[in-house]
Amino acid sequence: MGSFALFLRFAGASLSGQMRYPGSALLLTLGQFLVTGIEVIAVWALFDRFGAVQGWSLGEVALFYGLVNAMFGIADGLGRGFDVLGTELLRTGAFDRLLLRPRPLALQLIGLDVRFSRLGRLLQAALVIAFATAQAGIAWTPAQIALALFALAGGVALFLGILVLQGALAFWTVESLEIANVFTYGGVEAGQYPLAIYARWFRRLLTFAVPLAAVSYYPALAILGRADPLGAPAWVGWLSPLAGFAFLALTFVAWRAGLRRHASTGS
Repeated sequence: MGSFALFLRFAGASLSGQMRYPGSALLLTLGQFLVTGIEVIAVWALFDRFGAVQGWSLGEVALFYGLVNAMFGIADGLGRGFDVLGTELLRTGAFDRLLLRPRPLALQLIGLDVRFSRLGRLLQAALVIAFATAQAGIAWTPAQIALALFALAGGVALFLGILVLQGALAFWTVESLEIANVFTYGGVEAGQYPLAIYARWFRRLLTFAVPLAAVSYYPALAILGRADPLGAPAWVGWLSPLAGFAFLALTFVAWRAGLRRHASTGS
């Protein structure tokens, strides 16, 4: 059986388990939609008060917001297995059962707990992108659509990489480190606004350490047809999402190092 078909089976089993209680699943999804909707209202209130933020319009910022929330929504829905690795798998000994299965370990963790409720964030992100299209006057061409999908894939890879790194560290701590939330939820908050409005040290952090700018800021500039106030060439946005895949590959190096350190609980 191919890896993708195997993932679909794992994901299907996870989703069917959640849908045994459809009311609960729908309420959780609605909750995700409403919570992230509060963030949208906060962004709108900011622009309603000041009109623009350092020359950026509401429609332009809405595109940044929609893209980064779609990226995180997908990654968060797929990466929960890495997120809870320490507390729910390593500590209880359940991780050893995964090791005994003749299936790729990372694939098992990705399909372990695919969250239906994350559709709430995705739906909200799609609505915000539609709003950005109307407000910023984006005329989507096939090239722009391809770039948006490329950026989305790179962003999912980036956020998954952060969760993989969190899982790798759990082999040493046997805990889910809350510091990872600085880069996941904190990254979403930072990515909702243009990189150019931040201080230089923070721009460097989001470009070279955790390359969020590469998967959201530069591709969004290319889609908007807007020059970078920081001076980056226009072609950067068409290639920069590759940084998300490179980041994910590097985190799997840390993952393999952590896996070599693992010792069975014996339970």
